[in-house]
Amino acid sequence: MKNRSMVKTSVVILNWNGKKLLEQFLPSVLAHSWSDVCNVVVADNGSTDNSVEFLKANYPAVPLIIFDKNYGFADGYNKAIQQTDSEYVVLLNSDVETTENWLYTLISFMDLHPEVVAVQPKIRAYNDKNRFEYAGAAGGFIDRYGYPFCRGRILEVVEEDSGQYETAIPVFWATGACLCIRKKEYVEAGGLDASFFAHMEEIDLCWRLNARGKMVMCVPSSVVYHVGGASLSKDNPRKMYLNFRNNLLMIYKNVPRSDCMFVFFVRCLFDFLAYIHLLLKGQFKSAHAVVEAYRDFLKMYSSYKPVRRENLKKTTVKQIGTQYRKSILLQFYLNRKSTYLSLYSK
Repeated sequence: MKNRSMVKTSVVILNWNGKKLLEQFLPSVLAHSWSDVCNVVVADNGSTDNSVEFLKANYPAVPLIIFDKNYGFADGYNKAIQQTDSEYVVLLNSDVETTENWLYTLISFMDLHPEVVAVQPKIRAYNDKNRFEYAGAAGGFIDRYGYPFCRGRILEVVEEDSGQYETAIPVFWATGACLCIRKKEYVEAGGLDASFFAHMEEIDLCWRLNARGKMVMCVPSSVVYHVGGASLSKDNPRKMYLNFRNNLLMIYKNVPRSDCMFVFFVRCLFDFLAYIHLLLKGQFKSAHAVVEAYRDFLKMYSSYKPVRRENLKKTTVKQIGTQYRKSILLQFYLNRKSTYLSLYSK
């Protein structure tokens, strides 16, 4: 086993009851990442499916961090990264298939661009490898009202990858499915918000980084394939609850005072329409998840006041250049713009 203090990059895979995913995808990660300057580390989030026994029996050389319970995506990574000692850390989902030179490409780019604090590769769908993957595609963005989208995915429309997004560009957020970041910057920014548990936490982290004058980029010359939805499917009410609640927390933490009331007013209107739409579709559990998200946001609101204050105190950029200043919903439904390129066409 290599000494983790001697490596340049730690690739951290957070596992929770993902033995089958480790069996399927860990070999590609090791084949494409195992070198004298990299450690692949598995952090187990209190699994009960014999994941730990499988790793000890089949991959004894892979450093293993074992937690006593499931701390969620956010705090699980925070705790795991505390136990690494490297210049770069990569947050890598257990359902990601890597490709040759994926990591070398990202690290080389970071070495050449010290002004960049975090990058993501191009993310394609594992089950449809010519198409972008929903959660990341070729770089993440966000509109004025906190709705995320990607270069390659607008709402539910996911594009085929025909080489239209091959340029490395600054983005608003990099996907947590495969996020390479300087550990120093990760720690200084406060890491992922543990209260989020899962979903939206990487967008919140990247929002903080951008607001403090840091640069986040997508490097499409590095490619990985992501299954997506391995923990919770897209339509799972629990996932909908976390997405709505965490999005509200993220808006409250990061939107400047001058814009906050208006953004919340519009956001509440859009979310009410989403609630009605779910009811009309007969998705009553999902509709209830929206109500629960608002209820719990209001419960957490007071405790987040000092978090918001501290966050805005550290903000140095009044208007982030990579934030889309219009409504992605209105552009999609009224103007029929369903691709990233169409958003910026006249």
